[in-house]
Amino acid sequence: MQPRLVIAGTHSGVGKTTVTLGLMAAFVEKGNIVQGFKCGPDYIDPSYHRAVTKRASRNLDSWMVSEDVVNDIFIEGCNGADLSIIEGVMGFYDGKASTSDKGSTADISLLLQAPVLLVVDISGMARSAAAVVKGFQQLNEKVKIAGVILNGAGSERHAEMCSEAIKEACGIPALGYLKKGDVPSIPERHLGLVPALERGEHDSLFSQLAAVVSRQFDLERIERLALEASALSRRTNLFQQTKRPSVVKIAVAYDAAFHFYYEENFTLLRQAGAELVYFSPLRGEDLPSHCDGLYLGGGFPEEFADELSQWIKDHPQLKKRVQSGLPTLAECGGYMFLGEQLTTTKGKTVEMAGVIPMVVQMENKLVSLGYRDVTPLDDSFLLSKGQQIRGHEFHYSKAVYTETERPAYFLKGLFGEGKEGYMSDHLLAGYTHLHFASEPAVATQWVKACEVYKNRRLHRGQVSQ
Repeated sequence: MQPRLVIAGTHSGVGKTTVTLGLMAAFVEKGNIVQGFKCGPDYIDPSYHRAVTKRASRNLDSWMVSEDVVNDIFIEGCNGADLSIIEGVMGFYDGKASTSDKGSTADISLLLQAPVLLVVDISGMARSAAAVVKGFQQLNEKVKIAGVILNGAGSERHAEMCSEAIKEACGIPALGYLKKGDVPSIPERHLGLVPALERGEHDSLFSQLAAVVSRQFDLERIERLALEASALSRRTNLFQQTKRPSVVKIAVAYDAAFHFYYEENFTLLRQAGAELVYFSPLRGEDLPSHCDGLYLGGGFPEEFADELSQWIKDHPQLKKRVQSGLPTLAECGGYMFLGEQLTTTKGKTVEMAGVIPMVVQMENKLVSLGYRDVTPLDDSFLLSKGQQIRGHEFHYSKAVYTETERPAYFLKGLFGEGKEGYMSDHLLAGYTHLHFASEPAVATQWVKACEVYKNRRLHRGQVSQ
């Protein structure tokens, strides 16, 4: 059994995250082991999921990876859980294109044969709420919208009126409601989100959400719906391969400045023979001395620019190690960190690692967002020229090169194409977050490169003795 529910919304900002976290918190308080998932490439909502459930949340993205792999990511992630709650993205049918469900929450719900709870904002509506739900039912009649959650109710009676209309016209129940002001707003997704979560500063919010949801949602019926989902079987052996004994160590920067990673990238690296050694620059921890590779993920280095600049001064070995040939992948925040300087939106400029000849300027508006088809421009330790992988880009900064640019990738997106990033024989860096499950061979290729580096390092050590 793999009990599961999708929490979908009519549009962005309708309250999906509030409902998702409330349900997670309520079921956790009941003693359930809850597993969180997020449709699409987002990293922020999964950090909330993890704070509530104490389990790493997984991304389910039917554009970046195949449907078979999405199926297996779900099975892998829900192992050991009593209930899986899958938070949707944007509106229920919003995905890669305006004429297709591909990449949408609806797509994921069909792929996983999961019942859907549709969150509807009923502000200023009564019977019209039924028309909204009816439209969502009829756009794709294959989806299973099993119930509705009403948000923005003016009163309990208002929620009842909308519930009656939806039941009569659509044949499905409203299984919960939230009145305006029932719970505090989830803090804006400011860049201090993760540190606050790590310090437990939002625990009171989760408790309040759990109390309201337990009182105003029919948790028993919601759980029964989840239990109705039929069992899924694995479609690939991607996460069932015999794990190779660890032959190399890859250092992974992991803290509030660097924490945007796809969990599947870690799984595939471990299967390929890598031991992942986590370290935190923000806590002053050294780059592990005997690592054979380095993974610098995305995050918010601009929020911790002073601390990271000081860490670089205190730990000059990072630059030396990377320049000596340490196979290094740096994505988005990690890419910015390896530049020469970073200038914040307040105009303050700080020194960064100085590995890549570029300066980074933070902007007050979004610079780039969207899915990317990624093709490397030359051979590297991770990807061969012409090999393809998929990823996602999301950043508020611009990188300007101070020397001749050595771009890493050719990217294709929904609204254009172009070159991006930086590469050398041992370094691959850029704004794009790569999803290894879209081209699993990269994990094996990276581990092999780390083995070569390790043997060279050990040989140098023997010679020096």
